[in-house]
Amino acid sequence: MNGDVLRRWRAAAADDGVVLLDGFHALKHALRFGARVRIAVTASRADALALADDLAPDLRGRLDGLLVEVPDRELRELVPRRHPTGVAALAGRPDPAAVLAALRAPRTAPVVVLDRPRNLGNVGAVVRLAAGVGVTGVVTTGDTDPWHPNAVRGAAGLHYATAVARLPVDELPAAAPGPLYALDPAGADLRTLRLPDDALLAFGSERHGISADLRTRADRLVSLPMRPQVSSYNLATSVAMALYHWSRDADRSGDSGPAAPGAR
Repeated sequence: MNGDVLRRWRAAAADDGVVLLDGFHALKHALRFGARVRIAVTASRADALALADDLAPDLRGRLDGLLVEVPDRELRELVPRRHPTGVAALAGRPDPAAVLAALRAPRTAPVVVLDRPRNLGNVGAVVRLAAGVGVTGVVTTGDTDPWHPNAVRGAAGLHYATAVARLPVDELPAAAPGPLYALDPAGADLRTLRLPDDALLAFGSERHGISADLRTRADRLVSLPMRPQVSSYNLATSVAMALYHWSRDADRSGDSGPAAPGAR
């Protein structure tokens, strides 16, 4: 491997404010939504640029200038598991102040709250949903870092398209003001409600549901329609159902969702 490339990668990877973009699609989305990419490598520039021609012609020129080709065996040394597209990059996380500002600002779209999530793939899937629907952001509580490489991989780099942060439950009211709607089997049927545009929609884990602390802070409990004797939905499925219910009203009002927070 080119020694300069190796040094640049190691230097960038040592920065706590840097995240791994694993695969072409993660790099594509990060670039589209303002990420500052420090370094991008590929096992084959020709293959990566062919993907750009097919899937991201708007980024073809930028990718041509960014991508550095390295031998495949050495790419495997840089990333935990080589993505099938043979592309990897390192980029700075969005400015934390900009993320918090996006959450605090008057909102026209909800914030999704994942209470103590455990599965990083589910976190990534929810971020991808949130970006696609155009909600304000995704906030997690508990120990799981929503910017973990496995979550970013699961979201295909779409963390940059919405505000993603981890916050303690007791900081939620100040960090993201708005009515807190917590998903709970004891709540009112979602189909009977209109979810406010500035709501926080809180979802617990599949096994334990929402925490007692968050439940007591909820302004309203909401339940999803479910066949008797079925214990739960997948977390991302639950979020998708609630966001679709909200989006029907948002679509009728012509709202297109908020802009992504600034990257660094």
